[in-house]
Amino acid sequence: MRLIGNVLWFVLGGLWMGLGWWLAGIVACITIVGIPWGRSCFVIGNFAFWPFGKEAVSRRHVNGYGDIGTGPLGLIGNVVWFVLFGWWLAIGHVASALVNFITIIGIPFGIQHLKLAVIALAPIGQTVVPIGHRATLR
Repeated sequence: MRLIGNVLWFVLGGLWMGLGWWLAGIVACITIVGIPWGRSCFVIGNFAFWPFGKEAVSRRHVNGYGDIGTGPLGLIGNVVWFVLFGWWLAIGHVASALVNFITIIGIPFGIQHLKLAVIALAPIGQTVVPIGHRATLR
């Protein structure tokens, strides 16, 4: 079922939002200073291409301890991210969600777009794991 959901997602809009994330990552990496943001863009861009069966969680939950991205510097990074890239990626996901909500069959895709919109607002300090993997974490 995940495969069918991911293929439909990719064809019906996931491709464009994933490319948006990758474009933001390329722009961030070109600046050299933005490489940490670019890395997050590529990880979440892959998640935007094939979201079903995965979820975004804090790296603090995955590692069992905090790191530079989950502490105060991560907060500052997320503020910079929001100002430069986050708001327009979130708007893209919300607009895509609204289009998907128009049809009954598109509701699961719309929900996934809303989840990605929340991630778009503050991606630093998060990572993508398979669903159920969080239950085995510390």
